[in-house]
Amino acid sequence: MNLLNHFKKFDWIVFFSMIGLAIFGLISIYSSSIVEGDFTSFYKQIGFLGISIIAMIIVSFYDYRKLRENPAFIILCYIICIGLLIGVLFMPSIRGIASWYKIGPFSFDPVEFTKIALFLLLAKFFSKRHREIYHFKNVIFSGLYVSIPCILVFLQPDFGDLVVLLCIWFGMLLVSGIRKKHFFILVMSFIIMFAFSFAFLMKDYQRERILSFVSTESDDLGSEWNKNQAQIAIGSGGLLGKGIFNGSQAQYGFLPEPKTDFIFSAIAEETGFIGILILALLYMLLFYRILKVSINSRSNFARLFLSGWAISIFTQMFINISMNLGLLPVVGLPLPLVSYGGTNLLFNFIALGIMQNIKIIES
Repeated sequence: MNLLNHFKKFDWIVFFSMIGLAIFGLISIYSSSIVEGDFTSFYKQIGFLGISIIAMIIVSFYDYRKLRENPAFIILCYIICIGLLIGVLFMPSIRGIASWYKIGPFSFDPVEFTKIALFLLLAKFFSKRHREIYHFKNVIFSGLYVSIPCILVFLQPDFGDLVVLLCIWFGMLLVSGIRKKHFFILVMSFIIMFAFSFAFLMKDYQRERILSFVSTESDDLGSEWNKNQAQIAIGSGGLLGKGIFNGSQAQYGFLPEPKTDFIFSAIAEETGFIGILILALLYMLLFYRILKVSINSRSNFARLFLSGWAISIFTQMFINISMNLGLLPVVGLPLPLVSYGGTNLLFNFIALGIMQNIKIIES
């Protein structure tokens, strides 16, 4: 296949949806950097985006069927990711969480690539046993694969990504056809595990965030500060926003983490309801196209892989936006493709590269 035909078969709607989301993020990161006078994060994010696009193009040429037929390689990727998650526990903490490898001026978050390894591993596992998924032992075996990275992520402690990993597993189980009674057993088991973790395993600040969320008492200068400032930023944006580069909450330090966890609030303050509506439409278009390619795929492996990717993006987006709106506790989870962070960009564009190859081969 020549290059022209290769690129003609790309799903350009998904590509430009992701670019649009990344541009939203770049504008907001630049705006949040104005008062500081330090645009390092902005320039890094541009570099990350360029590297991610190149990686997507390279991966799009690799026949995904070789991945499907090479379980040893998938297991190797999984083992490497587990090793990286173990190693990161010995790294210096950043904001109380040991989630990143620090390499010079850059940071690397191994949990993002663990998600790809899980997509591949679970897609292979479920597609090979799609007629046997009704046996609960297969559900348990798949859970063992997920439990190892979940335990390591919990030890960091990173509650946000832990929830994302569990949702990926639950979502892919549903797509593969789990029995309702088995799903109910899993849900009840996780409710019990959450109660136990809350009582004996969670850090004090994690319990405090959850308690402040359900409490009727106000603590404006304590645990509710982040939530209150995010809601002030969103509310002050109105219909059209204060204007790009004019967001006082983000630029003058009232809004915490305006480039990562609370970038949604920063965007809402400057672009208002119209900007958030455009952001939501880009996400909806992205989900629609991923799921369309997934449904039209002739391969169970491809269908499950793409479903896992869509679940990952949706879960992270839903939690982040709900956190900004005060509908969920603050768990420190960035907005996918928008928040500052090169690892998340690279992970999603590599997944897009695999999707492009699936579409090219099966179109």
